[in-house]
Amino acid sequence: MNPETLLPRLRAELDDGGLRGSFLVRDLRTGTEIGIDPELEFPSASLVKIPLATATLERIHRGELDGSAPIDVQPGRATMPGPTGLTRFRHPARVAVDDLLYLTMAISDETAADTLFALTPPAEVTRMTRAWGVSGITARHPVAELSDTPAERFDPADVHLAHALAINAGTAGQGHPVPQLDITRASSGSARAFVDLLEALWKPSKVDEEVAARVRELMGLNLLRQRLSPDFVSDATKWSSKTGTVLNMRHEVGVVEHADGGIFAIAALTASRVPAAIQPEAEVLMARVARELRDHLRV
Repeated sequence: MNPETLLPRLRAELDDGGLRGSFLVRDLRTGTEIGIDPELEFPSASLVKIPLATATLERIHRGELDGSAPIDVQPGRATMPGPTGLTRFRHPARVAVDDLLYLTMAISDETAADTLFALTPPAEVTRMTRAWGVSGITARHPVAELSDTPAERFDPADVHLAHALAINAGTAGQGHPVPQLDITRASSGSARAFVDLLEALWKPSKVDEEVAARVRELMGLNLLRQRLSPDFVSDATKWSSKTGTVLNMRHEVGVVEHADGGIFAIAALTASRVPAAIQPEAEVLMARVARELRDHLRV
């Protein structure tokens, strides 16, 4: 289908589904790409864990950190739905840096990620990301703040009010009274920026190949697969990804590798204007749009 026909139709479908988004699909063999507002910046939520993991592994590679070193981690003691792993632990634990990386990427464990951020602060992660030639991704704060939003202050029956605030209180310049949604205060990035990072991890780049290979492995172990995965996983593909969620923001970025040699980097960053915490139909829609963009390049 001609892009002049495809893109307006997909934009209309997103709008009908209550979504706006930043999408980009790039053929990593040819560099050909297609997207919808790929430069539009969003709060990145847990997508920031990809550059965090890469930076941590780079420092291990340099000998600045020891991946086998055990770290005493205080329990998160989270009780609200959502957080996983150490974030829900009730008692202190001792975990090696390598295993914190696994927890951070496979189950998006916030306590594990913030233990890594204590070793490599957000400003340093940003600096290292720029050094790899990837601009447009900024780490600004620990990820535990993603579970300290207005949604956690409402009873479950009233959580839609937090989503209504998230939807209606933003400014035209993407400022927001909720700091996790303000792109000048939150960790942020665009679909293009994250696809650039994926390309740096899947193709030869300034990222050391051993480091990139381990990040690819960790992304392949991601267990949160309710968004784009259903449209890209099959016996003839390998899907490696990371999700990100905060209030009405739902993201996923990843790479699909086909048995025929095709390889595509995909980023889908979305914001919903539907005031509901659980929206499986939004995830189905964002996956369908991402797949149609991929299909357009694959023909």
